Amino acid sequence: MTKKEIIEEQTAEETPIQVEEAVDSATDDEPKLAKAGKRSSKSLKEAEEKAAKEERKATGDTTPQSDEATAEKRGPAPKTRSRLARRSKTFRKLAEKIEAGKVYSLTEALALAAATSPTKFDATVELHVNLGVDPRQADQNVRGTVMLPGGTGKTVRVAVLAPADQQEAARKAGADVVGEDELLAQLDKEQLNFDVLIATPQLMPKLGKYARLLGPRGLMPNPKSGTVTPKVVDAVRDAKAGRVEYRIDKQAIVHLGIGKVSFDQIKLLENARAFLASLNAARPASVKGTYIKSIAASTTMGPGITVDIANL
Repeated sequence: MTKKEIIEEQTAEETPIQVEEAVDSATDDEPKLAKAGKRSSKSLKEAEEKAAKEERKATGDTTPQSDEATAEKRGPAPKTRSRLARRSKTFRKLAEKIEAGKVYSLTEALALAAATSPTKFDATVELHVNLGVDPRQADQNVRGTVMLPGGTGKTVRVAVLAPADQQEAARKAGADVVGEDELLAQLDKEQLNFDVLIATPQLMPKLGKYARLLGPRGLMPNPKSGTVTPKVVDAVRDAKAGRVEYRIDKQAIVHLGIGKVSFDQIKLLENARAFLASLNAARPASVKGTYIKSIAASTTMGPGITVDIANL
């Protein structure tokens, strides 16, 4: 038998078996599923769920579907923790010293704030005062300056933009950066190596083009804050001695650092009273009802302590 005849004989024997397999697969009730695409098991399941959803929608069935498949699709419910539970162990341990729901006198609150500072550095002691004003109204935009008797505990770098005849006096008063063209050249390079900028009224127009640089950083001189004045020497001494500016934010809260944790309690109390007295003096005439709604004392990254405003 030739090679050709052998091949033909093998083909004739295999053909009936292949035909039977094709018939069996064609008569099978279950459709063939692909690994991916429209004929995959996942796509068919999603199509069935979509059809069932459209059917419920057409019949007006609004019954919530809480079967296992829906729960599995959504995943596990998120676990929410309180703000205190998300804090560090050190913070939680120090916060235990503060009695929940209790209001403290100003003296007690300042002492407790210094005792609950969680940082290793000399943190700032802060007061946060919630006012009953509307910051969106121009006549209720509370803003002012106050001289802290005990100082701020910070080294304040003062720059002075003044004419040549006042520059030497400003240097003797303690100004760190003094000049006119030299200072403007530094602003052109965006070199802001100062914390307070004082300018004389006649030179203020030259700072107009730097408003976008100085304004967002709170460095733009302003007559209300005492940084636009012909008395440059007095302004420099006040800035070095501890004069600070405060301003209400969008939530009607005034924040101010009144000293450091390393300060003794007398200094902190004097600074706090000076700030609250200045804040009361800045009360807008259009405000009716309660002006100071609440006060909280805290340190940098420390827990807040509610202050009793009834005995201030």
